[in-house]
This record gives sequence, C-alpha cells and structure tokens, in this order.
Amino acid sequence: MSDYKLQADILSQALPYIQKLKGKTIVVKYGGNAMLNDELKSAVMSDIVLLSLVGINVILVHGGGPEITAMLDAMGKKSEFSSGQRVTDAETIDVVQMVLCGKVNKSLCGLISSAGGKAIGLCGLDSKLLYAKKKLGKDGADIGFVGDVKSVNPEPISDMLKDGYIPVVASVASGKNNTVYNVNADAAAAAVAAELHAEKLILMTDIRGLMNDVSDENSLISKLNVSDVPKLKNDGIISGGMIPKIDCCVEAVRRGVNGAHIIDGRIKHSILIEMLSDAGIGTMIS
Repeated sequence: MSDYKLQADILSQALPYIQKLKGKTIVVKYGGNAMLNDELKSAVMSDIVLLSLVGINVILVHGGGPEITAMLDAMGKKSEFSSGQRVTDAETIDVVQMVLCGKVNKSLCGLISSAGGKAIGLCGLDSKLLYAKKKLGKDGADIGFVGDVKSVNPEPISDMLKDGYIPVVASVASGKNNTVYNVNADAAAAAVAAELHAEKLILMTDIRGLMNDVSDENSLISKLNVSDVPKLKNDGIISGGMIPKIDCCVEAVRRGVNGAHIIDGRIKHSILIEMLSDAGIGTMIS
C-alpha cells in the first residue's frame, strides 16, 4: 500500500469517531514518561489541539511527580512515599503548589498555544474547583497535606469550554480553612470527568494497559467490564499500582462516564490511536 493510500485510510477511519465525539467532552490525565520526553510531550499537545479543532471538548488534568522530586532534590530535601503517596509536609506542599500550579501548568499551556490551540491554566484552588479532605496513609498513618477529592466545581471548566479554550488543570485541591492538598492526578481526572458528564476518561501511563501477565506486553486486556474487576483483583491480575488506576476508572464509569481508557503514553499520538481508530492501543473499561 502506498503512503498516500495508507494516510487516506487512516483519515477515513477517523471520520466516524470524530462524528461520534463531536461536541462531547473527554478528560485526559497526563503524566508519566510522556511528560518527561520532549518529543512525546509535543505529540500529546498536538493530539489535544487536533481533537479540540474538530469540535471535541478536551480537559487536560496533570500531575508532575518527577518535577516535584527534582525540585525537592535541588533543595536538599528527600522525597518520602507511603503506599505510593508522597508524604507531604508543610514545606513540600509549598513546593507541590509552586511546581504544579506554576512551572508545569504554564509550560503545558504554552505548548498547546504553540501547537495552535487555546489553553488556560487552572488548579484545584481556583473557585474551589477541586475540594478535598485529608487522606490518611496505610494503617492510619499521617502523611501530611495529602487529600482525597470529594467534590468538583464544574463552572470554571464549563465556562472555558464554551469559549473554545482547553482547560489545563493542576492536581492541587483546596480543603477546610483554605488548606492546600496534594491529590492524586488520576483521581482528580476521574472526579472531573464524572462531574462534567464526560464521554471519555483517558489515563496516560507508562505501560500498555492492564495485562494478564505483566511480563508479557502481548497479554494486553483491551476491554473489560466494571463487573469483571473484582475477579481480576482476586486473581492478582489487577495488582500494585494498577489497582488505584482501575478503581478511578470504575468510579468514573459508575458515575456516568461512557468509557475509561488506560493507555501507553510512551507511544507517540497514543490519544489519537485510542480515540480515533479501530485498533485502539490500551485497556477500555466500560
């Protein structure tokens, strides 16, 4: 097949997906390796701009763990984790807010603008967009200013979408007495997707998706139903760091999101492949 024919086939394949998603909302959680590699970062931003330009409402929710760790290292402060959660004392939450709401958020907005899109940066503190309550670690351990998202104020995001902007949301939340909390970006994205009645939730990660055998990338489970999850957990197929990701997807789907996708952010244009092609490349929970 000639390159031209191949390109035409790819474009024509995308058409029904674009028609189905036009006017709908998708929430993309961005993080992992795709956030560290400049080439992948540019591909993600161009994917988001393309989706926006064909009439799909895109909300980008991001973390920035490696950037936070780098800043703490530069300060001579060691990063501590408890069951995958960053232990966040008063000094660390200041760094989290500075890095996520400042450096990372504005950098992503700039990249979207460079790709021809319109973006406005937000964080969970703006108009109490994300409201959280304190979260405890394993066995009730105090892990500092870490929160669970309890509610979402959709108005700031909805207003931006109406005006044709791509909201870029940093995963920092407000709490009681204006306390600032570090919140999990996957959970924040799932909460936003549910509150905004999104069609799709996309979690970008550093593996292909959920696999029957983590050592075999060819064992990808491309589709599963919410009702399949308990058995997969009991069988040990859903384990470790995949548990909270799957739980976020299940929660979003139960609250009305049509499909939640865990995709490999290491693959260029992974969002477009998953959203606008027959093939797909990740795991979809519905």
